Amino acid sequence: MDTEAGPGSLPDVPGTERPVPEADPGLVKRWRSGGGELVELLSEVRERTGGIAAFRLGPARTVLVTDPQAVQHVLARHPERYVKRSHRARLLIGDGVLAATGTAWERQRRVLQAQFTGTGMRRYEQRISEAARTTARRWETYARTGQTLDVGQEMRRFALDAIWRSLTGHPLDDGTERELAAVAAVAAALPTLPADAGDARDAVAADLARIDAVAQHAVDAARSGAAGPDGPGLVHTLIDAAAEHPEYDDRLIRDELVTLLTAGHETTATTLTWLWLLLDQYPAAREQALAGGGEGSERRRQAVQALVHETLRLYPSAWILPRHAAEDDTLAGYSVEAGTDILVCPYLTHRDPELWPDPERFEPRRFLTRQGRPSQTGAYFPFGIGPRACLGLQFALRESTTLLEHLLPAHTLAFSAIPTKAEYGITVRPDGPTPATLRPPLG
Repeated sequence: MDTEAGPGSLPDVPGTERPVPEADPGLVKRWRSGGGELVELLSEVRERTGGIAAFRLGPARTVLVTDPQAVQHVLARHPERYVKRSHRARLLIGDGVLAATGTAWERQRRVLQAQFTGTGMRRYEQRISEAARTTARRWETYARTGQTLDVGQEMRRFALDAIWRSLTGHPLDDGTERELAAVAAVAAALPTLPADAGDARDAVAADLARIDAVAQHAVDAARSGAAGPDGPGLVHTLIDAAAEHPEYDDRLIRDELVTLLTAGHETTATTLTWLWLLLDQYPAAREQALAGGGEGSERRRQAVQALVHETLRLYPSAWILPRHAAEDDTLAGYSVEAGTDILVCPYLTHRDPELWPDPERFEPRRFLTRQGRPSQTGAYFPFGIGPRACLGLQFALRESTTLLEHLLPAHTLAFSAIPTKAEYGITVRPDGPTPATLRPPLG
């Protein structure tokens, strides 16, 4: 058992456990009658009951976890006790690494792990840079002509280009981009699809067929031995894995490819869209980042990375991480029974005023000094922590930083409309279009 306990809790010693504090049932009743977002209920539960709190959405008990020590316990120290069951995007990603469990997950993660660290990442740096340069050239045209652009669409186009080059060795062409719009369409539809799996699949069958066709074309091209202009990509790695792991048949390769496509562009695009909206609200943050050092300097890069990290604090890539207690456990002094549903919520941990002073304010300088942010690992985890933390963390940070280094010095955005709220699906995204025009920086 763990001996490190959360604030004000008992050590995890058998026989000393207390029941998890129960939130007022009236909170759930009022939330149901008001038809609000789940995050509103969770926020009120956390505020009134604490960083480990139980409530009931149905007959089963759910425990909300936002306390950093408890987050570490669930995600990093004891992932075998708190397991993933069915991923919310399984309809889209099938048995890809995000949805896989058990030994299948361990094997798939080993196949991909080396691609996103060290030497593997260096293999994709040039492809990310070329995608950023392509976007920069497009923005130069927008600036010259005064054309209105949709920032969200532009960020998706860039992020999709970067991951497509990394997967296939080819730049994103217009036809592939049009077909892969189906990925975002299915991801956006997931929260509202019918509960029955067959009915849900039928509702998005046409989009899934488009995605399958693109994936199969990419696999067939890789198998033919025709590498793209940037050389072999991740698809070739997946095909090569079949020699050692026969389970990598066409279906699993498709699922892994679509998983990487989805995770590799949707979250990055959403983060960058939020970042531009935040810079519109806090323009001084842009000037502070650019004043941090000359073009290409390490100081400039760190300042730009701080913009990204602060955006991820406010809008983490995964705003909620569901788990299931596979066995009885003691969590920061509280007893958790097997079968309990667990909701770990980075979104609320990142906005806890006891951890983050003035948490609603966009303040990138928090990430430029160690004293600017909490020291606990479980206080900041936009990509998760522990063995199931997102494989693409370094890829996402690299592509976000690279694009901003190209665009921030040359452009500011004048939005003609701003989304009024957030939409809480698999990611937290702006609820509406983001039309803007480009203008040269002041001064």
